[in-house]
Amino acid sequence: MLTKAPRGTRDILPDEVEQWQFFEEKVRALCRLFGYAEIRTPVFEHTELFLRGVGEVTDIVAKEMYTFTDRGDRSLTLRPEGTAPVARAYLEHKLYGEAQPLKVYYIEPMFRYDRPQAGRYRQFHQFGVEVFGAMEPSLDAEVMMLSLHLFRALGLGEFSLQLNSVGCPLCRAAYRACLQEELKEKVNSFCPDCTGRFHKNPLRILDCKHEVCQELTVGVSLMIDNLCGDCAEHFAAVREAMDALGESYVVNPRLVRGLDYYTKTAFEIVSPVLGAQSSLCGGGRYDHLLAAIGGPDVPGIGFGIGVERVLLARAAAGCSPPVSKSIDVFVATAGNVSAAEALRVVMDLRAEGVAADKDFLGRSLKAQFKFADKKQAKYLVILGDEEIKRGQVMLRDMQTGSQTDVALAELTSMVAKLVKGAKK
Repeated sequence: MLTKAPRGTRDILPDEVEQWQFFEEKVRALCRLFGYAEIRTPVFEHTELFLRGVGEVTDIVAKEMYTFTDRGDRSLTLRPEGTAPVARAYLEHKLYGEAQPLKVYYIEPMFRYDRPQAGRYRQFHQFGVEVFGAMEPSLDAEVMMLSLHLFRALGLGEFSLQLNSVGCPLCRAAYRACLQEELKEKVNSFCPDCTGRFHKNPLRILDCKHEVCQELTVGVSLMIDNLCGDCAEHFAAVREAMDALGESYVVNPRLVRGLDYYTKTAFEIVSPVLGAQSSLCGGGRYDHLLAAIGGPDVPGIGFGIGVERVLLARAAAGCSPPVSKSIDVFVATAGNVSAAEALRVVMDLRAEGVAADKDFLGRSLKAQFKFADKKQAKYLVILGDEEIKRGQVMLRDMQTGSQTDVALAELTSMVAKLVKGAKK
C-alpha cells in the first residue's frame, strides 16, 4: 500500500505535465485578456460554509465531502468546489469595497468522495471563474464566451453550449410546488436518488440521466415557462447578447445545475468525444450565495471546468500535443575534462537564459550523445582535452548535424544569440 496512490487519486508524471502546463498557459493568457485576476484559497474550509453555501440536500454535501474534526474540535472539509471559498474570501477581505465587478479565476485541486471513473477522481483539479457585483445580462454572455474561447484555443472543435434559466427563489418556489403536484403520483417509480429529490429538490429530477426518470417526466411543466417577469427579461437579454455575438447555443429547459445557490442563468458546455459523460463545463448565476453565507446580497456568476476531463477530451479528439519543452543545449565531455568544468559552462549558459544540461552519471561520449538526443537538445557542446587546451569547444547543430569550433570565451554569447534567434 505504501507504493500505491490512494483510490481515486493519481500522480501527474513528468511526461504528462506538458499537457497541464499547456492548459494552464492558455487559461492564464485568456483570463488576462478578459481582465480576470488569479485567486488562491485554502484547501480546507469550515464545513458550515459548504452546508450553507452549496446546500445540505445536494449530492456534494450529502454524499461526497471529505469532512474531519481537527484537534480544536472544529469541523473542517476539504474543498469540494471553488465558488463558496471564493465567496468567503470576497467577504472576509471586504473585496466588495474594491472596484466592481470583481473578476477572479483559480486553478486548484478539489476533493469529492465519488466513484472513480474516466476523467473523474477523488482529488481532481478545476479551473473556474467567479464574478461578483454585477447583474448585467451581458456579463453572463461574457462568462460563457470565456469558456467557449478556451475550448477553441485548446483545439476542441466539437462542443456545444446549452443554456437555461432556473429562475429566482420567488418564481422557483411556485414552480417547485407545481412540479411536485404533477409528479406526486409517480414518486415511487423514480430511481432512488430522484425519490429522495422529490421532497428536497424536485428540479433535479428533470436532469436525471436514468431513462425511466426521463420517461416519467415527459410533458411536465418546465421552469423556463414559469419564470417571473424579471427572470424572463434577464434570460431574454442573455440570449440577445449571445445572438449579437453570433454564438450558437441550444436552449435546454431540463438543464438544472446540481448546487442550490444557482439562480437565473444556467449553462453547460457538452462534447460527444467522452461519450455519456459529455459535460466539460458547468456554470451560471448565484445572486444570493453571499447573503446565504452571512454577507450582503451581492450578485455573482461563474463556471467550473474539470481539468482532467478536458485533457481527456483533447486526447479523445485527437488534438495535437503541445510543443515539447526540449532543452536548448547539452554539454558533453570527452577525455579528462572535469565535470566541474562542464557544470561551469552549463551555468554560464543558463545565466544567459539558455536551457542547458549535462551528464551526471559518467557516461561515455557516445552515451552522452544518445542522452542529448533523448533530451531533444537543439545544440550539443563537446568539451574535449585538446579543444580546452586551445581555448575552444565543438558546437553541433543537432538538427542539421553540422558542427564548428567555437572559442570557449565566445561560446555563451554565440549560443544565446542562436537560441534567441530561433525562438523569434
